[in-house]
Amino acid sequence: MTSPRIALVTGAARGIGAAVAERLAADGLAVAVADLDERACAEVAARIASAGGRALAVPIDVSDESSVARGVAHVAERLGPPTVLVNNAGVLRDNLLFRMTNDDWSTVMDVHLRGSFLMSRAAQGHMTKAGFGRIVNLSSTSALGNRGQANYAAAKAGLQGFTKTLAIELGKFGVTTNAIAPGFIATDMTRTTAERMGVSFEELVEHGVKDIPAGRVGTPADIAAVASFLAREDAGFVNGQVIYVAGGPKD
Repeated sequence: MTSPRIALVTGAARGIGAAVAERLAADGLAVAVADLDERACAEVAARIASAGGRALAVPIDVSDESSVARGVAHVAERLGPPTVLVNNAGVLRDNLLFRMTNDDWSTVMDVHLRGSFLMSRAAQGHMTKAGFGRIVNLSSTSALGNRGQANYAAAKAGLQGFTKTLAIELGKFGVTTNAIAPGFIATDMTRTTAERMGVSFEELVEHGVKDIPAGRVGTPADIAAVASFLAREDAGFVNGQVIYVAGGPKD
């Protein structure tokens, strides 16, 4: 029996990241659950273990090069070389342009773009050596533009260009790189958005559903299902794509 593939999911302490980690574990992969919040990571890893899977909680600050190097090396030593990487870690610092601070801009860029770059660079050596790899980046429909999110929209659009470039560079080594662009997904992050807007989460959902052809908002499980597909060995001819998971078409 061959050893299971090793997946590393960032921002996996809650929300979409936790759902992806648990789905990949259910698919038979050993999963490194990475986040700044090691205690919350341990809770996700414990849920995976109780369901019969194998998981490791790993504290990683994706914006810090040394933290990334230590974290990826720790995963390789404890679980095995990671050949599936899901770059999910993200933060919000929403504000209109004239109110947005330098720190608001830099923090979002550092986590989303720098973090995905550092993680991908650290993991790709294991993938190319194995002749197999799957990198999945979390973009967003906000990449198409969204009021109050100049930083977040720019970062998520940047991830789409990053995705397509890695697909070109790494494809010949058996490594695919794709992006998932979620629409309205019910998470703690969207609850934070409701608070910022001064409305209840229920009001935000009711308003959002009006523009979603599927007639509902998304769940973390919806995103995890797509990540599960992209991580599969038989998805090897899907490369450099941005898949909008938004309940309807996006331009």
